[in-house]
Amino acid sequence: MITFLSGGAGTPALIRGVRQILYDSEIAVVANTAEDLRVSGGHCAPDIDTAVFLFAGILDTNRWWGIKGDTYTTHNYLPKVAGGEPFPVGDRARAVQIARAALLRQGLTLTGAVRAQCRSLNIGATVLPMTDGDAALFVDTGTERLALLEYRMAADPGTEVRELVGPEPPAVTDGVRAAIEESDAVVIGPANPAASILPILGCAGMRDLLREKFVVAVSPFSGGVAPDKKDAALMYAVGETPTAAAVSRLYEDIVDVFVQDIHDPDDVPGSLRLETRLLHERQAESLAWDIMAVIRHAVS
Repeated sequence: MITFLSGGAGTPALIRGVRQILYDSEIAVVANTAEDLRVSGGHCAPDIDTAVFLFAGILDTNRWWGIKGDTYTTHNYLPKVAGGEPFPVGDRARAVQIARAALLRQGLTLTGAVRAQCRSLNIGATVLPMTDGDAALFVDTGTERLALLEYRMAADPGTEVRELVGPEPPAVTDGVRAAIEESDAVVIGPANPAASILPILGCAGMRDLLREKFVVAVSPFSGGVAPDKKDAALMYAVGETPTAAAVSRLYEDIVDVFVQDIHDPDDVPGSLRLETRLLHERQAESLAWDIMAVIRHAVS
């Protein structure tokens, strides 16, 4: 089994390629929950939902967000009844979030609620939230605190980011611990570390778990392409630059193989140079084969 630490759009795109090589039952996903928040009473968990929708075959892979073909009737009607939301939520995606909120009110943990929804959707992969505790991050702009997802989805790109503020590190779940311990390797996907991966690594016990496994990490930054302004701002907020070298530094105590884009003009000593652009499924499958070859050579 291979476990992915997942957030953003890059990791799901890579997992789509891996699904051409492995059965879903051989894949586990530990999803970031730092961006979770309540929207109109539903439990919005973007990285969990993206993984669930991917394995259910309903993900909108043009945006790597939401359900393909979804409608927005509820979202569009809310302003007419003195309501509103910080960003659009599709009607079917909303149903998933409402159902998960109801499961949580019934006393299920987030892990249990996600398991129940995966079972209902006949998903063969293992999708796990990184923690069952509170892990929500907020962006301190100097004048207010925005939920991390609200910042990423709705804030102006020029919004100042002074720091990321969150609770004490929550504990890694027994389910995550078991998945990692049973895995042949762990892959840290090409996601912004500040928003998507450092929250997972910050869970109590996570780094210790990973030091015992073979870990491959893929940089989300290629150097030759200017990063998204918000991605850059979040990296600066954790004291780093939006570069492959910075990502390598953040992961250096847990990573065995660091993958850097072949076109990146920056040099990260010891990195493995591969084509990491994931603009279409063929590129994702090619990168997946390369990573799987590295893993099979290392663990054989």
